[in-house]
Amino acid sequence: MSTTLPTVQLGTDGPVVGKQGLGCMGMSEFYGPTDTTEALATLDAALEAGVTLFDTADIYGSGANEELIGPFVRANRDRVVLATKFAIERKAEDPAYRGVRNDPEYIRSAVDASLKRLGIDVIDLYYMHRRNREVPLAESIGAMAELVQAGKVRHLGLSEVTGSELREAHAVHPIAAVQSEWSLFTRTLEQGVVPVAAELGIGLVPYSPLGRGFLTGNFPSSGEMDASDFRRSQPRFSGEAGRANAELIAPIQRIAAARGVTAAQVALAWLHGRAEVFGLTAVVPIPGTRKRTRLAENVAGAGLELTAQELAELEPIAGQVTGDRYADMSLVRDGKE
Repeated sequence: MSTTLPTVQLGTDGPVVGKQGLGCMGMSEFYGPTDTTEALATLDAALEAGVTLFDTADIYGSGANEELIGPFVRANRDRVVLATKFAIERKAEDPAYRGVRNDPEYIRSAVDASLKRLGIDVIDLYYMHRRNREVPLAESIGAMAELVQAGKVRHLGLSEVTGSELREAHAVHPIAAVQSEWSLFTRTLEQGVVPVAAELGIGLVPYSPLGRGFLTGNFPSSGEMDASDFRRSQPRFSGEAGRANAELIAPIQRIAAARGVTAAQVALAWLHGRAEVFGLTAVVPIPGTRKRTRLAENVAGAGLELTAQELAELEPIAGQVTGDRYADMSLVRDGKE
């Protein structure tokens, strides 16, 4: 099983990246306490392993994640493809608040704020993190296109949109990548987004490819999680749903044991194989980790190929999952029109 990453191109004219990226969100927030020294060492280890796509967003730590990885990005600017996102607003006085802004004025201010926090002149891949459907999509994409023309952004991306929205946006300005949750537990985007992306030559960047850690088989119960871990409130991971879903990973663990690999590697191998299944230009998962050991494990998963029999065993899992992805599904469309 290879531990070096080949490169792929995100979109017809998008950036060339290692076929697996790194999600940096957990280095600053959402998954409990973090060791900053180990997190920064993980960034260096990822780059040496062939990971070149590093993913953040202005919401992660309310800008703290961009500030955290900024020095690493600047020190390796010629090797790093930096992706960040805008659209989700937070309020310091109300930690639970989540608003969505897609208006041109907000987009222009958001990109400047991200550039300042990162300490760079241009963002390689800039995503609209969530869609506010009260703002015309063409208006938002037009404003993002202006950022490309101004030299502040190189390529555009969208996150958690429908297939028709992806098509509409791509007609205004080329979209290099669409980022959505995609894993053995979450496959609804295959109904609309994936076929459109394949048709238009747009890359897929699956986030939470390990089901927020659930697919690794080492997932703690909600009661064992740190109080700051947002998964405590997620429907799939708590109560009766959590117990039922835990049983679904048995086929993954059986395959892993038979192959002498980990459950995480099986889950990532399945996802990498979707590129050929759907005729996509690229599928670049961005598993998040804060530890070098997990990073090495995940990278190795990109070189694993599953047999037809193994794929057949894994096929039913997503259809048996209980519970929504988020406690509040108002900011996502779950791949549906």
